[in-house]
Amino acid sequence: MSGLHQTSGRWKPGLALSLITVATWGILPVFLRLLLEVMDVPTITWYRFMMAGAFTAFLLARKRRFPRLRGMSRGILGLFVLAAAGLCGNYVLFLLGLDRMTPGAAQVVIQLGPLFLLFGGLWVFGEAFSRRQALGVAVFVLGLALFFNQRLDELFRGGSEYGIGALCIVAAAGAWSCYALAQKQLLGTYSSNQILFVLYLTAVAVYSPGAHPAAVLTLDGFHLFLLAFTGVNVIVAYGCFTEAMAHWEASRVSAVLALVPLVTLVFMEICSRFFPTISGAEDLNALGWIGAAMVVAGSMQCALGRGAVVNPEAEAEELANLE
Repeated sequence: MSGLHQTSGRWKPGLALSLITVATWGILPVFLRLLLEVMDVPTITWYRFMMAGAFTAFLLARKRRFPRLRGMSRGILGLFVLAAAGLCGNYVLFLLGLDRMTPGAAQVVIQLGPLFLLFGGLWVFGEAFSRRQALGVAVFVLGLALFFNQRLDELFRGGSEYGIGALCIVAAAGAWSCYALAQKQLLGTYSSNQILFVLYLTAVAVYSPGAHPAAVLTLDGFHLFLLAFTGVNVIVAYGCFTEAMAHWEASRVSAVLALVPLVTLVFMEICSRFFPTISGAEDLNALGWIGAAMVVAGSMQCALGRGAVVNPEAEAEELANLE
């Protein structure tokens, strides 16, 4: 890198772009849940990676910056394998969990991803852990317990679909943190788009045997729109996120992104009122809503408690792909 990336200091566009990212990631699980009614998990995942990969290839072709992979060391190859496994696992495990629990609950649980990344940074890179972050973790965990206060028995009852779904989402969060840690190391050699291009191609190859691309021919106009949206969502959210990081500090952008679960919960409430047949709305009591707010507050504390970011540009890349 030629030097440390400096933000423009224009907080208004930074905030606006962060909120667009929050909106696109917040409504994504609702669209995915509707798509799961007519299409299987491997096929949805295959199409999402294919669309994202095609767009990334277009960006790299414009700048003639396709990654050079010949002569790759075993260490770099191992990091690519870990990153690919993490990213592939994150996408499919999130969908498997979403198929068994509500979009709002899935978005709350997936917030474990940044926490796992935080602890992974402590273990792998020896990063500092502040008291503010410790408080954030405590608030987050208590918030989770309150959010699920009405379904704790179902959550921990062996063999329940809801409990299995929650485990899938926890595993998806863990897989994402492995991907993010591996990508953080790879950023010393390749750009984010170069890394993602390789990972997307790998994921398409991995999911091709189990995918049924011809299933798209059976979709009606509404479900075709949903499928296209899930691919475009990745592109728009990532683009807005990256641009937000150009104007605002990484910790502040990350704190705003913690609002994603609340957007999903509110969006589901609105959808259920206008479309009573839609499934997946939460039936939260007061403690559940307090818990959701605490999960968001805890995530914000962890993000804002990071202190100065040594390399904001690298920080942006490692947080970019939770959905």
